[in-house]
Amino acid sequence: MRSPITDYLRDVVSACTEEDDESPLSVAVVTVEGTRYSAGDTEVSFPIQSISKALTYALALSDHGLDAVHEKIDVEPSGDAFNEISLEAETGRPRNAMINAGAIAAHSLVHGSDATERADRILALHASFVGRELAVDESVVDDEMAGADRNLALAHMLASVGVLACDPHEVVEGYARQCSIDVTSVDLAVLAATMANGGVHPDSGERVASSAVMRQVLSTMTTCGMYDGTGDWIATVGIPAKSGVSGAVIGVLPGQLGIAVHSPGLDDRGNSVRGVQVFERLSRDMDLHMMDIAPSGHSAVRAVRTDGAGTTYELQGDIRFAGAENIMNRVLDDTEPHDAESAADGGDPVTFDLEPARAINGAAIRLLDELIERLRGDGRDVHVDDPNGLMEHRSADAG
Repeated sequence: MRSPITDYLRDVVSACTEEDDESPLSVAVVTVEGTRYSAGDTEVSFPIQSISKALTYALALSDHGLDAVHEKIDVEPSGDAFNEISLEAETGRPRNAMINAGAIAAHSLVHGSDATERADRILALHASFVGRELAVDESVVDDEMAGADRNLALAHMLASVGVLACDPHEVVEGYARQCSIDVTSVDLAVLAATMANGGVHPDSGERVASSAVMRQVLSTMTTCGMYDGTGDWIATVGIPAKSGVSGAVIGVLPGQLGIAVHSPGLDDRGNSVRGVQVFERLSRDMDLHMMDIAPSGHSAVRAVRTDGAGTTYELQGDIRFAGAENIMNRVLDDTEPHDAESAADGGDPVTFDLEPARAINGAAIRLLDELIERLRGDGRDVHVDDPNGLMEHRSADAG
């Protein structure tokens, strides 16, 4: 049976297509579990263009760390077009990594003995996020360099204030190569889903970037990813996103899914006209706005069972601080001694059954650890059934 989600995406593509418009339009959605849905002209490939800025920034962060990169590239919205000279007056830093000046600076920070090695590492990172081999379209590189005067001017200006430490022409050519990586909308949806999954590929389970790097990149995409239209985008669509002049837009809903739309034809801010329309419909129809408030942690306790062996708390879902706080208060209320005798013997054993749970973040783990220690300090036997090792996944991947 065909999924109703696929039918819905086809309806969206149809609704956003004018009768006399023969230009391609495609949309793809990939969940963090790896389930894929798509509609439209998904076989059409195109250069990734400015969407490459996100992962190049990620690679620079991985190579140098946040503090070192922040010395060269700020994280503030510029309020200007993507190709404007948006530099901080005092330091000469580009305003953010999602505009051309910041992207050129980020490219220069990628480790490599020469321009070829930098470009190869950037291509390899994109391939690891997508999950297949990718290639650079050399004809697009030639076109990019033929019209690169403005980017060359930006690079020379960055070099003059010490932001670039290598040859400006070499950096701009490398930047042109990263923008010329050939992709499809499905490729970009998988890339976005990998970002949504904290840097873990949804199909292979391979970690290709740290969760801390993904958090920084997604934060910057949230405030700067749609150029000077980002404010309208976040208010209306509410999904961290990045656009490119080839007409592609990716959206990343952390912990849930990645979305990609491709449709040539840009508005005056450099974003795909139909891409924005499709995202607006998806956000509205599927309740994807990140500011839509979901219930807090009340459903973290799936069930409570009491028998001769003590009390078992079944925990479920993605448990974050609010969920752990709810668990803690429920357990403390249940285990409060009601008389001197029960207080003296410590009370019945307590078991936490984590098998139904999907994930537990660091803050929740710390809170649950503290709860367990306090229960044991009161003399209770406490058991944790954690077959998936969720309580062991603390912050090891946060660097």
